[in-house]
Amino acid sequence: MNPDLLFNFSVNKESKTINVKREFAANLKLVWDCWTKPELLDLWWAPKPYQTKTRSMDFREGGSWFYAMVGPDGATHWCRADYKKIEPQKNFSGLDAFCDEEGNINTDFPRSFWTNSFSANTDKTIVDIAIKYEALEDLEKIIQLGFKEGFTAALSNLDQYLETQFKLRNELRTDNKERVCTYLNFPGNTEDAFLFYKSVFKTEFSGNGIQRFGDLPADADHPPIAEAVKNMVIHIELPITGNHILMGTDAPKEMGFTVVQGNNMHISLEPETKEEAKRIFEELSAEGNITMPLQDMFWGAYFGSFSDKYGINWMVNYNTKNEI
Repeated sequence: MNPDLLFNFSVNKESKTINVKREFAANLKLVWDCWTKPELLDLWWAPKPYQTKTRSMDFREGGSWFYAMVGPDGATHWCRADYKKIEPQKNFSGLDAFCDEEGNINTDFPRSFWTNSFSANTDKTIVDIAIKYEALEDLEKIIQLGFKEGFTAALSNLDQYLETQFKLRNELRTDNKERVCTYLNFPGNTEDAFLFYKSVFKTEFSGNGIQRFGDLPADADHPPIAEAVKNMVIHIELPITGNHILMGTDAPKEMGFTVVQGNNMHISLEPETKEEAKRIFEELSAEGNITMPLQDMFWGAYFGSFSDKYGINWMVNYNTKNEI
């Protein structure tokens, strides 16, 4: 994990509780989604080499999450979480247990009561986790089974997912010359679309050409990019008429995106100064809906996004990594 991110793990035998405090380099909404949407949980919840596969999820008070931990040899361990209380983007709690393929609780293993609380910390999010057991021997059994090591690895998986999300919006520029671009999201056919646009405008791709998810450097500490995603486009740029730039990316469902008309296109503004970026963001977003507050991002940009009061989607991006 990033050593600059807060991570505390402690065991209180008197209260029979495991307490974890973990910081993530992403806004609260994105982190909340990663903990409450099955397609995102499947990407990070299991420590490698295991994978999480959700059979069903009903995220509501009284609902449950029924999933499997699948090992590289195909061995499957079933689990279920029964949700008790939910306050959106604040906290949720529930009982977790091992079970059989039909969802029947395995009484050979202890159940645990999880309370997960979320709070924003400038451009980061802190998740406070309290895991309580009925008996001290239950707590000790879970620790002996390697819970700390496994859960730490899973949280590192989430770090990698969040970092990949932000790579989608990294324009990889070498200067801060102001420009206006149109940023397009596709459900998996970015390459087809941009080859079509290229044929119409008779121009060439700029920058590093077609960049794919599979081009991301391998990281032995994190699970690999899903095979279905590797050949998808993570970033592409095409100059069109009037010195305008089209940018695009695939936003695959495997990574938690749902592309529909309305969120598939943004006007991307790249001012010359941080002060101008802040002014434009504040004035354009007035009475609108801010989807990502303007903030310094760890990849080297001052970035934010919103829909204005007329429903038009905008991005504001100033590349701090190019400051002199």
